Amino acid sequence: MSTTTTLTPAPAGAAGPAPSKAAAPGEGRIGLRANLRHIGALARRNLLQIKKDPESMFDVLLMPVIFTLLFVYVFGGSVGSSLGGDRHDYVNYLIPGLMAMMGMNIAMAVGTGVNDDFRKGVMDRFRTMPIARSSVLIAKIVVELGRMMVAILILLAMGFALGMTLETSVLGLLAAVALSAVFGAAIMWIFILLGLSMKTAQAVQGMGMLVLMPLQFGSSIFAPTQTMPGWLQAFTDYNPLSNLADAVRGLMMGGPVASSVWGTLAWAAGITLVTAPLAVSKFRKKT
Repeated sequence: MSTTTTLTPAPAGAAGPAPSKAAAPGEGRIGLRANLRHIGALARRNLLQIKKDPESMFDVLLMPVIFTLLFVYVFGGSVGSSLGGDRHDYVNYLIPGLMAMMGMNIAMAVGTGVNDDFRKGVMDRFRTMPIARSSVLIAKIVVELGRMMVAILILLAMGFALGMTLETSVLGLLAAVALSAVFGAAIMWIFILLGLSMKTAQAVQGMGMLVLMPLQFGSSIFAPTQTMPGWLQAFTDYNPLSNLADAVRGLMMGGPVASSVWGTLAWAAGITLVTAPLAVSKFRKKT
């Protein structure tokens, strides 16, 4: 049964609804302090999500252990002898390379997370809130950087347990971790862009693997590049992961680092300058 609502006209002389106040110039802009507060609140929301779903940390906790054991005990003997030593020398070579790889693998989770949030309607809730659109994406990067630090700590613990020796200093080790974090944050913008462009999280993951595999194995992460074919060496020379792996290795084990460190910072800056504005623009259009 339908009901009819009768609108009663307002008595003559009665005051009508107050006219809406015109927005002042600049109203609606979000200041830096408010932006930082929003990023903090959204990062806390992401951390609470992890707390409710501890299985989402399995990749961070297990990946460093599995990769280290797999590569050290499968390839450590042969690659270590090619380095003029043994498995112990390969541990010193491998762990800095794996630090470079951790950022790439964990960055992929940002893209799948963004895509999943759209699918579940979480972004629809953010649309109604007076927050900067970029704060949603930056909060995700902050939390993923935290996850990346956990993975690197476990990786280093595995390395030291298997006999890795730090040939430089604690300062060099901290610089290596910081450089890995800077490059990892830059890579996350690529995966955020993928997450905003692809229809499903599975598609993001599939595309991510297609990008990651050639970059990781066509680099100096796992083995020296001198024995590779010429065309592959040319690829590894320009591969940013080779730059990062060589820089981290130099900072931890000694050797020249200036060229590879500056090369890694240039790659990180270039990737961020290109992909971050594109990602934020696409995010604004979708929300």
